[in-house]
Amino acid sequence: MIKIRSLKSAEILYKVFIYALILSLSILMLAPFFWLVSCSLKTTEEIFADPPVWIPKVAHFENFSNAWNSLPFGKFLSNTLLITFGRLTGALASCTLVAFGFSRLRARGSNLLFLILLSTMMLPPQVSMIPMYIFYSKIHWVDTFKPLIIPSYFGGAFFVFMMRQFFMQIPRALDEAAKIDGASTFTIYHTVFLPLAKAPMIALGIFVFMASWNDFIGPLIYLHNMDNYTLALGLQMFKSYGEFATRWDLIMAASTFLAIPPVILFFLAQKQFISGVALTGIKG
Repeated sequence: MIKIRSLKSAEILYKVFIYALILSLSILMLAPFFWLVSCSLKTTEEIFADPPVWIPKVAHFENFSNAWNSLPFGKFLSNTLLITFGRLTGALASCTLVAFGFSRLRARGSNLLFLILLSTMMLPPQVSMIPMYIFYSKIHWVDTFKPLIIPSYFGGAFFVFMMRQFFMQIPRALDEAAKIDGASTFTIYHTVFLPLAKAPMIALGIFVFMASWNDFIGPLIYLHNMDNYTLALGLQMFKSYGEFATRWDLIMAASTFLAIPPVILFFLAQKQFISGVALTGIKG
């Protein structure tokens, strides 16, 4: 009995330690975001107060409206959404199709092609930045959304690899059963594989959304007209825009607005993402 009680006590202490560690790390990681939101509701004097003021005495929600109306953030938002969903559509369509081909279609040299595709991940984007700009300039795509959207329709090495690894786990018996029923290769891809790939497709979508929403270098290089600016460019312009360059309360409000959508997306999609990451949707 004494041994059993000691074991139970040890398990309880271990769980308390683990939960305390997780809680401490969570607080540590959430502190910068909490400070950002807190500063967005303060005055500039409270932001630089010493000692720091974590909770404002009066919440200044007008900071959000003042920041929003200072520049055409509505136009920046629509541009960002157009680019983001354009990239998202292209990545989902191309990467899943290419991954299906590498995982299910047998052709001479396919493994070599897949190896070449993976080798492109070792190429830094800075190496191709100038050649791609010259190319897009030659075909008159500069200062349009095309250089930011169209490349996503040609796949991405990491996402193709991720989807291929998932498709490889699906039993070939499903392919054979679908072929016996008269399904074509594209029908198998569309009606069998895509429904089973819900979890990795959600993960792919989150990655693409985050990369596109926070992208600064791409729009900075290719977009010159203010009417085409994204939120990332608008925020940078806001930080160096005359009187607003020293209005840290408005800068924090604009930064909070830019950070909230990815957070909301994560909380909405985390259940589906976590529940099906290692599953194929097949039972028995």
